[in-house]
Amino acid sequence: MSNKSDYDVIIIGAGISGLVCGCYLAKEGLKALIVEKNAKPGGYCTSFSRKGFHFDTFVHSLGSCRKDGNVARVLRELDIDKKIILQKVNPSDTIITPDYRVSFYSGLNKTICNFQQNFPKESSNIESFFRDVVNLQGADLVKLKNNSFDYFLKKYFNDKKLQAILSFPILGNNGLSASLISAFSGCKLYKEFMLDGGYVVKGGMQVLSDMLAARFESFGGVLVLTNYVKKINVNFNKAEGVTLNNKDFISSRYVVSSIDAMKTFFKFLGKEHVQRNFLKRLSNMVPSLSMFMVYLGFNKDLPILPQKGTNTWYLPSYDVNKLYKAAISRNKNNVSEFMIHSFSKRNISIFMNAHFGGKKYWDYCKNKVADRLINKVEKLVPNLSKHIIYKNVITPYALYRVTANYRGAAYGWAGLPSQLAEPGLAQRTCIDNLYLTGHWTSLGQGVGGVTYLGRDTANLIIKNTKNKKK
Repeated sequence: MSNKSDYDVIIIGAGISGLVCGCYLAKEGLKALIVEKNAKPGGYCTSFSRKGFHFDTFVHSLGSCRKDGNVARVLRELDIDKKIILQKVNPSDTIITPDYRVSFYSGLNKTICNFQQNFPKESSNIESFFRDVVNLQGADLVKLKNNSFDYFLKKYFNDKKLQAILSFPILGNNGLSASLISAFSGCKLYKEFMLDGGYVVKGGMQVLSDMLAARFESFGGVLVLTNYVKKINVNFNKAEGVTLNNKDFISSRYVVSSIDAMKTFFKFLGKEHVQRNFLKRLSNMVPSLSMFMVYLGFNKDLPILPQKGTNTWYLPSYDVNKLYKAAISRNKNNVSEFMIHSFSKRNISIFMNAHFGGKKYWDYCKNKVADRLINKVEKLVPNLSKHIIYKNVITPYALYRVTANYRGAAYGWAGLPSQLAEPGLAQRTCIDNLYLTGHWTSLGQGVGGVTYLGRDTANLIIKNTKNKKK
């Protein structure tokens, strides 16, 4: 990389959205470069192995894999759908409360039936809710933008416990309580993940990321790992390339940032290229919560653990707003709700939402929080701690170090109604030829959302390129 190189497009970050965007651009014949600071592609969709145990780092299953789903369409269009084996877990998610045990199954009818058996008085409302969510289309979803998901739930249900149970996956998967998150984001999560989810990649999520990276390179794209961008070069309000950490300048017609928007605008561009009002709005925006995770490996199979690929959620009370507030100030004294993902009967991950905290905070309390969390899980899986032979704790600060996501955010910007489709954080930016993709655009969350954005951003650039040739 010592010599100057000219590219049509430079993409910053090899997360799923950056990889998908790069694949479509390279497939179209554009000369594309992806620069990734880590040693392997994937961002949150990576895996690791320790002491014979295999774990997905953060994302462990996919949604939107039905025939017309965003993920399925991209895999098909990039001709890798036959090369990746997706295994459907059934049930995908089970929520355990002091009074109920409800599950989400691969068949909508079975999911509806399970909820109806637990809440017979809400039977017709349950049917209406799930079928309405599945049938929501773009225009219908947009109408929900300014209302909360809690408001949406109350249109269907009177039972407070049922409302709490349906709110819990929102907190776990989006890091907000139902009273705060936009109904748009909440319904999208249900439609694309809870009701079309539970797809596990055989071999782990790294397989998906590596396959996209290999496809990008097969189209002629160049992927550079363990290198990072220090500056987006702008001349007369037009992006003209990037400067790397080794001070090499690489020119390009377009630049796409698939990373943290704060770093993109404040660090890579700087105040001289971005309007003060926009930077002020950006600095006031709220990132999502982060995650505290514990990975465990055992010396034997534990039959009581759920089947491979299943998520088991533990809801200790029906006050989800209180649980959200506890996550904001997470410490060893307010460990309560959590989720277990079973990689097998011999290894699991446990996670819960948590605030950023910073390095000193988590260095001091991470082991205490982890031990308290394991003790909580042990009430569901007796004698679990006696069989632990591998333990790894990942804090929000560690997530920040790996991904450079602002405050270790797990889902980009918090899905507040006021932050959806924020001006300046769409795919086109205030800088000519600079585009955004991924969950920092404020347009989409989750793998399904960022997959769609990667494809759509690429198509915008391709269309713009063709128009300029006319």
